[in-house]
This record gives sequence, C-alpha cells and structure tokens, in this order.
Amino acid sequence: MYNKVVIASDSFKGSLTSLEVAQSVAKAVKESHPLCEVVEVNVADGGEGTMDALQHTLGGRKVTLEVSDPLGRPVNASYVILDDGNTAVLEMSAASGLMLLTPEERNPSKTSTVGTGELIRDALDKGCRKFLVGIGGSATNDAGMGMMYALGFRFKDASAVELPPVGGSMIKVASIDMTGRHPGLSEAHFVVACDVKAPLYGPEGAAYVFGPQKGADKDMVEALDMGLRHFAEVSAATTGYDFSSLDGSGAAGGLGFAFRQYFAARLERGVEMVLDAIHFDELLKGADLVMTGEGRVDNQTLTGKTPFGVAQRALRQGIPVVAIGGSVTLDHEQAQSAGFKDVVQITPAGMPLEEAMKPEVAAENIYQTIKSLLKKYE
Repeated sequence: MYNKVVIASDSFKGSLTSLEVAQSVAKAVKESHPLCEVVEVNVADGGEGTMDALQHTLGGRKVTLEVSDPLGRPVNASYVILDDGNTAVLEMSAASGLMLLTPEERNPSKTSTVGTGELIRDALDKGCRKFLVGIGGSATNDAGMGMMYALGFRFKDASAVELPPVGGSMIKVASIDMTGRHPGLSEAHFVVACDVKAPLYGPEGAAYVFGPQKGADKDMVEALDMGLRHFAEVSAATTGYDFSSLDGSGAAGGLGFAFRQYFAARLERGVEMVLDAIHFDELLKGADLVMTGEGRVDNQTLTGKTPFGVAQRALRQGIPVVAIGGSVTLDHEQAQSAGFKDVVQITPAGMPLEEAMKPEVAAENIYQTIKSLLKKYE
C-alpha cells in the first residue's frame, strides 16, 4: 500500500509532454491505490520544455518580444517571469537557436547571440534580478559577444573601431569596453543549465566539437578556435581572471564562458537547476515511491538526464525509484547500479514506432504499464 507517490518524468519527445506523462501515470496509481497522495511534477533537463515546466510548477507569465535572430533579423521570442516577479526563465535557443536557420544559412562566423542579450535586457528592465537560463541548441560561436553587446558592452579592434558582435570578430578584439553595461547586471544572479563539459577552446572546445554542426568547415573551425583563444586572453586582461578552461565554458559556442567570466554565473547540470528551482527535495518528503522517465532510457540517461537526476534526489531520502521509457536499452544490472528499482519499457514488443509515438497510444501504454507494475509490487 502506497501513501504518497511522486511522479516526475521528462517529456516523451514527439509524443507526450512531461505533464501528459505524469497524468497517465497518476491515473493508474489512483485507480490502484485510491487513498494514495499523488504528486505530479512537471520537470525537464534544462533543454527544450524547461521554461514551460518551471512556469507550470511555480506560476508565472510569458513575455514575448521582437529580438534579433542569429543573423540579426527580427524574430519573436518569449521568456517567463515567475510569480515572484524577480526570476526570469529563458532558453537561448528561442532567440539564438540553430532551429531558426536553414541549413544553408548556418555560419558561426556570422551568427550572434544578440537576441539572447535582448531577452535578458528586457527582463532586467522589468525588474528581474535572478535568471535561470538554458543554453542548449545554439547556432552561434561568438563567445557570448552578442549577448554582451545587447547588455551594453562594446568591442573594438586595434584601431579603436567598433566591431560587430559575431564569431568572426573575436580574433580582432583588442579592447572590451564595459562602461556602458546594463546597471541591473551588478545586482543580477545567473544560474545556467549546462550539461556540456567542453572548455572554451582547444581540441575539446566549442569550435572543434560543435562548430561543424553549426555550419563550420575545417578552416572555419580553426579560425573560430583561434578567435576563442584570443577573446579569452583579452577577457583575462580586462577582468583579471580567466574561466576559459572551466567545464562548460565552451557550451553554446562560448556563451557559457561569457556568463561565467562577466556575469559570475553558476553553471549547473540542467536537471539540477530545475529540481532546485521547484524545491523537489521538499516535494519528496514522505513519499513511498517515485516514478520518472523519458522517451528513451539508455546509457545517455545516466549522464545526467532527468530520470537520473530525479533518482539521485530520491535515493538520498531512501525512496525507491521506477523509470519508464518508450524504449529501454539499459539492462537490469545497469539500472540497479544507477539506483533504479525498475526500468520498464512501455511499448509492447512488435508495436511499430510510428504507432507507439501517437499521443493517445503512448498514454495508454503508460497507463497499462503502471497498472501492471503496481500489481507486481503488491
């Protein structure tokens, strides 16, 4: 008999949202244990869906404005101001994401994070001083120059000529003028969801690892890497310290570096940022069982995805955790060593993927799987 069950699953991408997964699980739990307290939590791992998950759990309003896309064209992008009136949640991909460009337009020497900076500037102007930022899915490799430019920083070459804040300008930067920076930045606190360990430059850095998927050929990758290295040197001379080798500095084409170097941001695993923000440890108190999941549960899950993050929190309080997935490739031993009581595939053997991903089919498969599991646990 269960007294309290907490449900905290990521979305099943292309099929069900985090909330829809939780609703299907909750339906099965409530039918099997009518007196059980069921807590449905909308969660994400710092990537797609993070803004919506935090808005749903903590309350807030969506703000939409026109900003610059990666090539400087106007695009509508949104962020959320939580009900406390002080916290803004934003995803840089809304303004500076690869999805905003056609494959032919991808060129990280010409793209910029200006739009991301414009979102932050708007939130600062509205009084926000705490920021939760997801930086996945970028189209950029500008070391955050664009974001900084939108917030009042200026970059000049050796002849004191102002440079456009794009990836190709990094190598030319001779000085960074911080006198015009937004006054709200001195009071602002940034937490950045970052699951990438790449340093700013070098063979494992932003340009070499992520440049090709953003449209860079071999020569451009080398040029961008030299630019990142040079920008780090100028930044160190400007501020007196250097975070270019920090894990995550190379995330989002060096945006992680700009956040840490210039805004004293804390870089965290995405799921940890989300779980902290919703006070997940408090929600777990008194639970007998935690249920989590994502569309595909595999080795990648154990590198810090939502189910793993949820499981680690639950284990600290001695609560057993069950994970479900549309497909599961972890074996029983891997699952147990990662702290899961059970990892179960919801899709019946032989069901075609196209059928299994239909929202109504996935919801029914979750419901039936949970009903069977709970019967097994009785």
